[in-house]
Amino acid sequence: MSDHTLAARLEITIAIAEEAGQMIIKAREQQDFAQRLKKDNELVTDVDVAVDKLISQRLEEHFPGEARLSEELAPESALHEAAPKLWVVDPIDGTVNFAQGLRHVAVSIGWMEEGVAKVGVVHAPFLGETFSAAEGTGAFCNGKAIHPSSADSLAHTLVGTGFPYRKEERKQLLKRLEAVLFECQDIRRNGAAALDLCDVACGRLDAYYESVSPWDFVAGWVIAREAGARVGHLYSVPSAVPEDIYPDHLLVTAPGVYDAMAYLLLEADQRKP
Repeated sequence: MSDHTLAARLEITIAIAEEAGQMIIKAREQQDFAQRLKKDNELVTDVDVAVDKLISQRLEEHFPGEARLSEELAPESALHEAAPKLWVVDPIDGTVNFAQGLRHVAVSIGWMEEGVAKVGVVHAPFLGETFSAAEGTGAFCNGKAIHPSSADSLAHTLVGTGFPYRKEERKQLLKRLEAVLFECQDIRRNGAAALDLCDVACGRLDAYYESVSPWDFVAGWVIAREAGARVGHLYSVPSAVPEDIYPDHLLVTAPGVYDAMAYLLLEADQRKP
């Protein structure tokens, strides 16, 4: 049966994400996984692939025939999947953190219908936290409702971001980084975009900006939006791509600082080197 309610989809997705999380914990304890670099110096381990296969299998069991976009199994179709029902999966968001023994690691599973992200689950196995949301029902962490911060000025805004694997692409981001460091409270780089979005959703961060991949943000996007954060893009989204899966120039903030953050980052982009 594939005609599930959003509540049923969310419950099943939470169970799948937490099962995947246990697999990740066990893999780290055993420390027998191999790792290699994909293109653009991006790290992947055989645990990423194994967890991706587990999630894919579970989704097929519960939602047979529904399309899946996954970092390890089908990344080439990132913005060209026109399926009316689409699962967007990152088996391990924060692979470098996982390999290095750090705790900011997450399983990220989002579900989209007709281009709109409607279900999101981000499970952090080493932090013991499961963030979840479904369209119109609010957002939660371990079953408790979450909300963004009341930040209303850049001076009191703690900002999360990340940097691309291709080092030659990092230089152009230094103008944004300088602007944020001068105008905002401080900056954090935790290495897992899905968790950055959830941290905005629950008020630990006041803002987040970055360009990532669809599997990095779709689930967290739903969670942040349902929590009451403001989500958007700094630049126009191509007409052929649904906004909820377009991964470039994301901006997600507490409602009170979105406009100021957008202005700050856009102004920084226009500055001469």
